[in-house]
Amino acid sequence: MIREECGLCCSKVENLSVRRGKLDIIKDINIHFHCGDLTAIIGPNGAGKTTLLRAMLGEIEHTGTLRFVDPSGHKNIKPVIGYVPQHLNFDRSTPMSVADLFAASISKRPVWLGYNRKTIKEISKSLDRVNMGYAINRKIGDLSGGELQRVMLALALNPMPNILLLDEPISGIDQAGSQMFYSTISKLREDYDMAIVLVSHDLQLLPKYADKVVLLKTTIQCQGSAEYVFSHKKTKELMGTL
Repeated sequence: MIREECGLCCSKVENLSVRRGKLDIIKDINIHFHCGDLTAIIGPNGAGKTTLLRAMLGEIEHTGTLRFVDPSGHKNIKPVIGYVPQHLNFDRSTPMSVADLFAASISKRPVWLGYNRKTIKEISKSLDRVNMGYAINRKIGDLSGGELQRVMLALALNPMPNILLLDEPISGIDQAGSQMFYSTISKLREDYDMAIVLVSHDLQLLPKYADKVVLLKTTIQCQGSAEYVFSHKKTKELMGTL
């Protein structure tokens, strides 16, 4: 069973729509993302999953709202959002290290001038959150797919978000790397009570980790527990036999 609204903090997507000309890409999306919960967004290709995340990030024009409600249930503020894209496009031969990547993101000081102790401490703390502290001096081109996604995850957690958006983060990653990534985000939501929204085609591991599953095809077709959504006739129509 999915817990009812508990009065604790949550992020609310209300009446969110994206339209291109006369075509509705997504329409009238209403979802509550509770702190500490992992919500999985599933749907066929072209269903509007990535468009939903981009609209929540404010990257594309849309109607509707995204707001964060504090534990009192009264204060509405713009949420802090972390984001991990599906892929990071870069030259694998680049000499840039993990520390360089972080320093360029969190410090105004040019990377070629080196880092101060405060920056190194902050980078180490961020990497330790995702069990990647050992890779601080590794070149990013030498990282495995799973390691690179966890580094991107660490970047998305600085500053610590109210809601974390993950767009197909384990695409192309092997089974061991996928399980490591899921274990990492599960611990994060427990430790920091953040809401996590995961777009995924990985329908095998989702039931183990997702508190809530949303089936999307332009609009929400159904939502609820993994057991409920995966057995729903709409899911079978759109996604095939699970």
